[in-house]
Amino acid sequence: MRKTEPIRRGRADDETLGAGATIRKLTENGHRVAVCIMAASAGARANLSDTLQADEEAALALLGVSRVYRADFPNIKMNTTPHLELVQFIEKAIADFSAEAIITHHPSDTNNDHAMTSQAAQAAARLFQRREGVPPLRLLLYMEVPSSTEWSLDASVRRFAPNYFVEVGQEGVTRKLEALAKYKGVMRPYPHPRSREAIGGLAAFRGAQAGCNYAEAFECVYQRADV
Repeated sequence: MRKTEPIRRGRADDETLGAGATIRKLTENGHRVAVCIMAASAGARANLSDTLQADEEAALALLGVSRVYRADFPNIKMNTTPHLELVQFIEKAIADFSAEAIITHHPSDTNNDHAMTSQAAQAAARLFQRREGVPPLRLLLYMEVPSSTEWSLDASVRRFAPNYFVEVGQEGVTRKLEALAKYKGVMRPYPHPRSREAIGGLAAFRGAQAGCNYAEAFECVYQRADV
């Protein structure tokens, strides 16, 4: 069985902003990818709400995502939801999809829903140690989401420190931008972090850091290797 990768994200567009080119590369290489949506309606995001599900379906289809799990926890108010409910939703998706890898938000993102999602995903990542029949987790990554991860203003916490780079090439950046364009109201003019120029520039910079041709960067939290 090919490795399965669930992407945990809080609201619409996060999976594409943080890992869109990587998702595309995984699916083109025969891996199965699921996206786990914590706030399906994104009610606090008026510019997204009216066409959100159609936008989301178009973007994820372009990236080759094979399964979507949707919850409707309160957008920008996820901290009002009991932590256990968030964890159990993610655990059900892990078990159903037989997931072996997880990509989620960095816990120091300035967006509170991102932090709540990250904490829940970290707890759910231990499911294979607590329940028989769940495949062992092989990889846990934090992604960087432009306009959130770099806005980690609390100097008392450890900020995003990339140590895992996926080469995506110029074509991967192009497909990522095409998927982002499916989301109404997400992209902004330069110099906003969610502009075409900034997203392309970040991929070029991360590629240069790793000595490759454009890249998406992640922070590896856990990796299990068979050697």
